[in-house]
Amino acid sequence: MKLSRQEYQKLYEKASPPSPSYKNVLMAFVVGGLLCVLGQGFRTLYQKAGLSEQGVAAAVAISMVAVGVVLTALGIYDKIAKRAGAGTLVPITGFANSVASPALEFKTEGMVLGTCVRMFTIAGPVLVLGISASVLYGLILVALGG
Repeated sequence: MKLSRQEYQKLYEKASPPSPSYKNVLMAFVVGGLLCVLGQGFRTLYQKAGLSEQGVAAAVAISMVAVGVVLTALGIYDKIAKRAGAGTLVPITGFANSVASPALEFKTEGMVLGTCVRMFTIAGPVLVLGISASVLYGLILVALGG
């Protein structure tokens, strides 16, 4: 199928209607903010329980990951993400979702080849890049005498 530039442009515009940018930004801000409020609620709860600052940080992270995984397992996280976009991707709950979603999707392939292997298809590259960058920055810091 040979298309002229104008025909291709018309097909492209028809297939890709403009997105409501202001609404998307607002929803990302609101939902991301609500996730942060939830995290702050966990933080206050754990501080009042008497945990050390390190314990509070660990408990909040674990709680937020648990929230992300449970919402993903119940099929709720993806529905929220469709409306909120990046508001659900940035917090730690988004990381939990990126690990849990493929694991749930491929569980029919078995425990090892399905769940265990597939759970890092999305998060794996992020982990590798993050760890590699951390090592590189650490080496640069040591080399500069920091």
